[in-house]
Amino acid sequence: MTGQQTLALADALTPPLEDGDMLAAIDLGSNSFHMVVARYTLGQLRVVDRLRETVRMAEGLDARGGLSPEVRHRALQCLSRFGQRIRDIPPQHVRALATNTVRRLAAPQAFLVPAETALGHAIEVISGREEARLIYLGVSHAQPPRPGQRRLVIDIGGGSTECIIGAGFDALERESLQIGCVASTRRFFPGGKLSKKRWREASAEVAAEFQQFASTYRALGWQEVVGASGTNKAIGEICAAMKLTKGAVTAEALPLVRDRLLEAGHIDLIALPGLSDDRRPIIAGGVLVLEAAFRVLGIERMQVSKAAMREGVLRDMLGRGSEADPRETSIDALGQRYGIDRVQAARVEATALRLFDQVARDWGLDGDNLRMLAWAARVHEVGLVIAHSQYHVHGAYVLEHSDIAGFSRQEQQFLAALVRSHRRKVPKSAFDALPDRLLSQARRTAALLRPASRRQRRGRCPARAVLAPLARQPRPAAHRSGRRARRHRRTRRDPGARRRLSRRAPPRARPPGAAAVTEASSRCHRPGIGPVQSVPSQGQRTDRCATRSSPTRTPPTSTVWL
Repeated sequence: MTGQQTLALADALTPPLEDGDMLAAIDLGSNSFHMVVARYTLGQLRVVDRLRETVRMAEGLDARGGLSPEVRHRALQCLSRFGQRIRDIPPQHVRALATNTVRRLAAPQAFLVPAETALGHAIEVISGREEARLIYLGVSHAQPPRPGQRRLVIDIGGGSTECIIGAGFDALERESLQIGCVASTRRFFPGGKLSKKRWREASAEVAAEFQQFASTYRALGWQEVVGASGTNKAIGEICAAMKLTKGAVTAEALPLVRDRLLEAGHIDLIALPGLSDDRRPIIAGGVLVLEAAFRVLGIERMQVSKAAMREGVLRDMLGRGSEADPRETSIDALGQRYGIDRVQAARVEATALRLFDQVARDWGLDGDNLRMLAWAARVHEVGLVIAHSQYHVHGAYVLEHSDIAGFSRQEQQFLAALVRSHRRKVPKSAFDALPDRLLSQARRTAALLRPASRRQRRGRCPARAVLAPLARQPRPAAHRSGRRARRHRRTRRDPGARRRLSRRAPPRARPPGAAAVTEASSRCHRPGIGPVQSVPSQGQRTDRCATRSSPTRTPPTSTVWL
């Protein structure tokens, strides 16, 4: 089944986007929480509301990955106010994304569960490179690049900095560094003290982070540089207020801004023109990171864009569920990169989707579950590139820890859980990484991929046996052991073994007074047929592991599961 056919089936289960529908994108940044509400009209997005609150999540993050109660309370109150604004928007039209600080939490679910309750919508955690892709998407749609030219986009957030080189609306290179305005200010200027010595030491350390990819970026090249997010915007306003530029940031203006910062001696005493009060505590870290980027990458001039990741999230929501869905492209790229047998994957996908069609209504599965099932079927053998033994375990690891464009961390964990459980024994921890709201859907979707891959792998399983593992009858209460268990396994592998055993010669006569009671019980591998009552016929040879009883005991009636 092709990707277009799968997409058509998923769209049939998902309400389409119509004119007049409202969309909302929420960015849970390390410094500020942003929300943009837009109306979809004639294929375009018209922004109707913007909300921003300074939360500074990165300030409450400790070395052990915990979040301070004060910052936690501040974040939940902000999300509660956001939730009131988008109360009437359907869940499928709202996407909330958490970034660096939530990624670094030791127990992210401890924050995400109450946060989703306060917001009233699900919250996804995205990787640094996925954040970079969305940033470039928002900037490129707000300021379309010239045809044939490459653009460098730099976004300095509260906890991380993203650098992207792209052409048109596609990101070519993406990098995310664990340095941001809030984190760098706390790390390099503890207590708020500013000095030239501390600045030199901090600048050398930050520059080393950019050196990791500087040669690759310079070799690729770019024609213009754009700065996104609030920190770059604030530095551009400072340069304009100091009469250094008309709003852009240049290599000549940055040292003058730095010198004005160091003259203050302390963060609380900074008095730069054009600097707002809420930016004053973190501006030193932002200037430090931007100056290092200019020096290492050789940047001379940077324009400032008002767009950022939240605008990119809105654009990405339009692409999802259409032919421009980036997740479809990413899955195809995975298959090509790891040499997956696409013919086999297509057979498994077709079988899984037929099973999905039979149970989707009763199990409450929607179009998103169908897409995840189809993508898991296409990459369920990705682990074979590592080793044939335990390839489902290797494949789950690859899917969970790779940077896959278009997927959030929860979506990658969903895919990994399906691949991990599609064969062999399913461990209890297979679905532990998923939030509670996805557990039921993940388990039911895995129950469809498992028999589909099993049928295509064996090739001779009857059609009626595909769904049998989903509703198989329970095993008999008595447990088999010893030779009886070995015989049971042999008859399951070879259906003719039971017939051959029945043709054997009758047993030799036993000594008088010894009544032999036999129980011939076996279970055929064919599911779907109920128990049949049977008694050993006279003269028929009984099982070697027959149970003996006293002469006065009545032979029991055996149950044969067919």
